Amino acid sequence: MKAALWYSANDIRVEEVPEPDVAPGMVKIKVKWCGICGSDIHEYLTGPIAIPVEAPHPITGKIAPIIIGHELSGEVTEIGKGVTKFKAGDRVVLEPIVICGTCPACLEGKYNLCENVGFHGLCGTGGGFAEYTVFPERFVHKIPDHISYEKAALVEPFAVALHSLDVGGFAAGQTAAVIGAGPIGLATIETLKAAGARTVIAVQRKSIRQEYAKKVGADIVLDPDEVDAAAEIKSLTNGRVDMAFEVTGTRGGFDVGLASLRFSGTYVITSIWEDTVPVMLNDLVYSEIKIVGTISSRRNFPGAIALMSDDRVKAEGYVTKKIYLDDILEQGFHALIGPEKKKQIKIIVTPDRSIL
Repeated sequence: MKAALWYSANDIRVEEVPEPDVAPGMVKIKVKWCGICGSDIHEYLTGPIAIPVEAPHPITGKIAPIIIGHELSGEVTEIGKGVTKFKAGDRVVLEPIVICGTCPACLEGKYNLCENVGFHGLCGTGGGFAEYTVFPERFVHKIPDHISYEKAALVEPFAVALHSLDVGGFAAGQTAAVIGAGPIGLATIETLKAAGARTVIAVQRKSIRQEYAKKVGADIVLDPDEVDAAAEIKSLTNGRVDMAFEVTGTRGGFDVGLASLRFSGTYVITSIWEDTVPVMLNDLVYSEIKIVGTISSRRNFPGAIALMSDDRVKAEGYVTKKIYLDDILEQGFHALIGPEKKKQIKIIVTPDRSIL
């Protein structure tokens, strides 16, 4: 079968690889669509970050080159021995987490914090930028017939957004700032509004993403190149926001979010980082601001699917480009890091040319 493999930074190749076999407890999926995630971009530009290169992954035993892609939807084609929840023809999405199941976090049910954690499309279990993939039954989820495969490829980003609200302890009626309006930022904005946020302020540099932030529910969109975003937030909210969500992975974004928070506020860090960020800890000590990290999701896929299913989140317009797997570099990755970047939100990829 055809698949996109990560070899090293700036080296992704579409190649022919063996089609995966379905083992006991596993579900085989024919991939319909898979989104290019910000973490994929980080791995392409500056990786390895999560991809095992020098030593095999502790769970999979695999090392680069590995198949990438984790925001996928598809159709079940085969089930392994012992699988009871699925059958051939089921429409599904995949919760792309790989866990050991034996560490303290796993035993406590906080499996996304597994000390050996890996991610499908990053650790060698296969990935979504391929014609087929296999994954454990536990982490495969059915989708209703009225949710298209294209929209279903967005379930993973919405599950990530839902988890960030859970980790931050968001409560209806609070105010929030979302720093960055990429796909995860947009999903966070839309999820906050669906959860009852009183006011959501987005901070985003000039691009198509400013308009999308408004479309998905941001009450105010600020351009940090044109205004002092933190000062503006303080003025607009009569004293700063209750929560801030950092989804840019940049020092400038981090600083704006921190300065936007009220005393006893909560700062949720969703981004994956390439560099360290200096923090004056007195800014936390004198304000009792809480900074919490969030990774992936945990039992949030059913909630994200339900939000989409009954239109509490529309998830409309996120997909700005649909491409064929063979074109993933030029029309996908390069489009998201080059001059075309400001015109794109989410690019999704299919290995099946017939559905383009």
